[in-house]
Amino acid sequence: MSKVWFITGASRGFGREWALAALERGDSVAATARNTDALSDFVAQFGDRVLPLRLDVTDRAACFEAINATVARFGRLDVVVNNAGYGQFGMVEELSEAEARAQIETNLFGALWVTQAALPHLRAQGSGHLIQVSSIGGISAFGGIGIYHASKWGLEGLSQALALEVAPLGIKVTLVEPGSYSTDWGDVSSRHAAPLPAYEGSRAAAAKVREARKASRGDPLATRAAILAVVDAAEPPLRIFFGDGPLVVATRDYEQRLATWRAWEAVSKAAQGAPKTGGA
Repeated sequence: MSKVWFITGASRGFGREWALAALERGDSVAATARNTDALSDFVAQFGDRVLPLRLDVTDRAACFEAINATVARFGRLDVVVNNAGYGQFGMVEELSEAEARAQIETNLFGALWVTQAALPHLRAQGSGHLIQVSSIGGISAFGGIGIYHASKWGLEGLSQALALEVAPLGIKVTLVEPGSYSTDWGDVSSRHAAPLPAYEGSRAAAAKVREARKASRGDPLATRAAILAVVDAAEPPLRIFFGDGPLVVATRDYEQRLATWRAWEAVSKAAQGAPKTGGA
């Protein structure tokens, strides 16, 4: 049976590729974007199987309206993809309050609002699949994008807890964690804080790491088959990497964490204190 999708940030990047993957196989898609003009080719090609919706995910009320409009149009909701987001560049000290808040409002709260809007419908159906687009930056961290990491690490914790809460209701949750891809995430879609001279060395080191990753960037088109495999799985994963680079990063990072925790285990146990005995 065909599925009904709701995809945020559908005008570019992964959102656009996944909307096309769904539509080309006969599914229906509510495609959201800040500017729906970018979705006109979807409507021209796929007609009434596309519902273009103008949406700023930081507007909680608008998220509820968009989800309700999708259910009103298609009668149900099967796959909700929280893809809208961007990269905020800048050392932690360089970030303005407005830049920090905007990053969290979009990448974390935006996903939360859409999720909250969708859940009543998914609960009523007793089914549905929430796809939360995280990143290798949701489990590891690199210099120069600390607030981006904060937004994605937050999404990871939120979604893991969510998965436990909704599993008894028949609802699935998957965190998609892409590595480096040839999208405009680090280019025209990104934002940059005003630089401080003190961080020129750190900035150069971070840029060198990003430049090295460009040679192995993945093809967003290849993620179409991957996302369909995830949403069609009877038992989808809670987490899945997209790309062949993230597992190497994750393995190195988690091995280092375990080694540090073990090296400091004696101090950790001493912090427990002596067990309490006796009465109140």
